[in-house]
Amino acid sequence: MSAGYAEAPMPDSVAEAAQLLGTAISQVQRVIVGQEHMVQQLMVSLLAKGHCLLEGVPGVAKTLAVRSFATVVGGEFARVQFTPDLVPSDIVGTRIYSAQSEKFEIELGPVFVNFVLADEINRAPAKVQSAMLELMAEKQVSIGGRTYPAPNPFIVIATQNPVESEGVYPLPEAQRDRFLLKVDVPYPRGNEEFEILRRMSVSPPTAEQVLNPAVVRHLQDMASNVFVHNLVSEYIVRLVLASRTPAEFGMPDLTSVIQIGCSPRATLGLVAASRALALIHGRDYVLPTDVQTVAKDVMAHRIVLGFDAIADNVQTSDVVERILAMVPAPTPVWNQEQRQASHQQHAHEPGRR
Repeated sequence: MSAGYAEAPMPDSVAEAAQLLGTAISQVQRVIVGQEHMVQQLMVSLLAKGHCLLEGVPGVAKTLAVRSFATVVGGEFARVQFTPDLVPSDIVGTRIYSAQSEKFEIELGPVFVNFVLADEINRAPAKVQSAMLELMAEKQVSIGGRTYPAPNPFIVIATQNPVESEGVYPLPEAQRDRFLLKVDVPYPRGNEEFEILRRMSVSPPTAEQVLNPAVVRHLQDMASNVFVHNLVSEYIVRLVLASRTPAEFGMPDLTSVIQIGCSPRATLGLVAASRALALIHGRDYVLPTDVQTVAKDVMAHRIVLGFDAIADNVQTSDVVERILAMVPAPTPVWNQEQRQASHQQHAHEPGRR
């Protein structure tokens, strides 16, 4: 790993943060051909302090992307391969009797790291999924009546295979809602497939470390301070409300399609993900286009479709695209005086583009 980047000073401005994040993303892209959206959304999840679910058929580099991402970001990494015979103690830890001390001691599981790769999480039975739920929601685990916090930063990146049905336990709605983003990982395009063949048929490239946990925590704080205009906040709320009462937003045909709309966690997720994306792009304020970019990955897995819609093969991503098309976005106009006044009001130092 490259120690130069790992020991680099903290970025002071938004421009420096964006440059550092761009370097980190490019390091992952040295290993992963294409899949720019997936790599960007992994960084969005990290900056927004959320978890990410990757869904795609086997062999599209989901695990390799997560492993490369963890290498670039720094910190401790663990991969847990989920199988139907797992029990909660296999992942969170358990009490073990020590003959030397003549008492029970706590042996923590493999999930007490900065990055947990939960491979094929939909293979885990209900008890293991409930243990993961506490870990993801509370960022802590209870063993033997005591609570053990997860390290900071902490992120769960899970993968699942959409084509299998044998020995698979579908994620319940409550646990899907815990993921900030659900990213669909498609097949590579033709030119990307050729580049994969060229790059991976010889000694494959490796990623170098760019960040470290302290820098990540600092970048997370910078992302949480990105300015969100009231018009953009209202736009986010309208998008979420449109998923609950589509008829009020000119989409009466979606009333029978959507059984359950997005929860308030989607509203908070849209704000956090949009802020992270704005920081990656070198801005200290959120644009409506940031919201539109992350909306499908934040909202689609939180919408529950009716039985008829599922029978008609309606996709939740298509529903979100319809909502984005029907809910008008604001067009904020910035001038220097307004920016300075708004940043003074929010006690936030604007960065340089």
